[in-house]
Amino acid sequence: MLDFNALFEYSRSNCVGICAFLVPANLITTSLTLTLTGFDRSRNQVVIAAGIAALFSGIMVLHVLTWFLIGVVMLPTYILLGLGSLCLVTNLVSVFRQAQIRELLRALVRICTRVEQPTRIKFND
Repeated sequence: MLDFNALFEYSRSNCVGICAFLVPANLITTSLTLTLTGFDRSRNQVVIAAGIAALFSGIMVLHVLTWFLIGVVMLPTYILLGLGSLCLVTNLVSVFRQAQIRELLRALVRICTRVEQPTRIKFND
């Protein structure tokens, strides 16, 4: 039988190593999901990328919950919980609302790449 107490203790005792892996893994895989969605890749590719990213973010949320179980309530636990939850929701929305995410990303690209013409100051002689 699986001993959850030992698993939770392992998670807490190796927190730095686990978080050092999970934080970049969450950011990279969620970015990959958004990139594939933005480039209008096939649904299968987006689902696979989102599934891998959701796995990492789900593990991070469970890891943070082990700290809450023993009463550790600090700023890093809330930050990591927020990051894991945000990545999880982003990946799920990318799978189930792919067209809306694609339009949102395209709108963000249009906003970020808009170059305004410099204004010329006219002096009256």
